[in-house]
Amino acid sequence: MTASPEQRILLVIGGGIAAYKTLDLTRHLRERGFFVRAVMTEAAQHFVTKLAVESLTGNRVFDDLFALTEDSSMGHIELSRDADLLVVAPATADILAKMAHGLAGDLASTLLLATDKKILAAPAMNLRMWLHPATQRNADILQKDGVAFVGPEDGEMACGEYGPGRMSEPLAILAAIEQVLATDTRIPLPTDLSGHQEPRGALAGRRVLVTSGPTQEPIDPVRYIANRSSGKQGHAIAAAAAAAGADVVLVSGPVALADPLGGRTIHVKTAREMLRQVEAALPVDIFIGVAAVADWRAAETAPEKIKKDPKQPLCLTLVENPDILAAMGRRSKDRPALVVGFAAESEQLIENAQAKLMVKNCDMIVANDVSKTSGVLGGENNKVLILTKKGKESWPWMTKQEVARRLVARLGTMLAETGR
Repeated sequence: MTASPEQRILLVIGGGIAAYKTLDLTRHLRERGFFVRAVMTEAAQHFVTKLAVESLTGNRVFDDLFALTEDSSMGHIELSRDADLLVVAPATADILAKMAHGLAGDLASTLLLATDKKILAAPAMNLRMWLHPATQRNADILQKDGVAFVGPEDGEMACGEYGPGRMSEPLAILAAIEQVLATDTRIPLPTDLSGHQEPRGALAGRRVLVTSGPTQEPIDPVRYIANRSSGKQGHAIAAAAAAAGADVVLVSGPVALADPLGGRTIHVKTAREMLRQVEAALPVDIFIGVAAVADWRAAETAPEKIKKDPKQPLCLTLVENPDILAAMGRRSKDRPALVVGFAAESEQLIENAQAKLMVKNCDMIVANDVSKTSGVLGGENNKVLILTKKGKESWPWMTKQEVARRLVARLGTMLAETGR
């Protein structure tokens, strides 16, 4: 993804040893075309210098609340609202506490309170600090207030301990930034001057279950059967559903993507694991089966790595995996109001998708051409055909994020029409 010229990031650098990672994050942001301004707390300057951050952003670094009055065109209100997104990295326990309780004693906390844009926090602290009930309460308050989180991750700390509290890597934070920016980042006031309530998201109050990525079916400890799926479309749909107000559960096979923001992600490997987690997440209003589930698995998994033997060619016995989409469509009890499947076809796209719609008792099939020349698998764009029992509709080429937003809007309308 390359940022448009309008995409502006205000990076709030907190006082933790992970502050050094913000230098790499800034470099990646600039490479993607983002305009970056930075604010540093006093503590942050013990770990990275203003000169280093200014060199990478190409802009002045702000650190003094009262110094902003020297430039009447860039007060703290203007600085906080000039950006499309505020990113707090590292988000220390101190910063999270100030944000949760509306404190504004320095420049960083004042900007975070005065902004009308979304905030993405990348926590970083000692595992005991992260797990402390006070920090967990603060994180819960902030999530309910709409602050997005990326991390923290499990890992080795500078203090020598191991556990949750390590700041996410710059590329993971970058992916989270791009996810947030794929939606409207403005935070509307609760009401306008007439007292009219702002409209809620298309899926507000709904539960949505999404599957994404491939499954990996083991042959032996080092080999497996899988489908070619990046998970980009499924993850984009989960993020779009969350942005539309839904309570989202994403069940994902192994992918090289950050978990979407705003929902809960469950990681699995095999088709049977995915089915168990899908069934455990019921009941839901909408099920969207985007995952490329392997149709077969080895009848038996070898306990040790299978060695090559030129005298005896390897012969695998395969058995069918459970059909998760059909299992959802055919449920007699707690069937989702809408069951949506994806049909990735390399030939006879319409015929195969129509058959899938009927055989698996779906309410919608999203079909796409995944032949070698299409560039869909692993790519950033998609061209889909929407099939329902009422007919079909061809959508033009668009990014997978745009497909996700348009699909979520369509499903919101369809769900309203069901009266459920």
